Amino acid sequence: MASYGKRKKKKQNRLAMLGIILVVAALIAVLGNKTLQLQQKNDEYLRRLASIEQQLDEEQERAEALERQRVYVQTIQYIEQEAKDKLGMVNPNEIILKPEQ
Repeated sequence: MASYGKRKKKKQNRLAMLGIILVVAALIAVLGNKTLQLQQKNDEYLRRLASIEQQLDEEQERAEALERQRVYVQTIQYIEQEAKDKLGMVNPNEIILKPEQ
């Protein structure tokens, strides 16, 4: 009878061990899946960050161009050029040559 009790106990130990192995395997599978999902999210965030940084660089370049334009618009050369182009004005010391037709 003692050997029957040992076999029963061995069988119970094997079942308990199998149950523990199944639980650990399930946990590993769930953690692996979550890790993969988090890695995919991280990759997406990195792509978005690169895109936003590129947009930031483009906007900074645009801001610099607008600042240069703002400074140029306040110069005498700009005012003279606009007066010549849009109003047809000339400086008093300039000679206008017209081609013969």
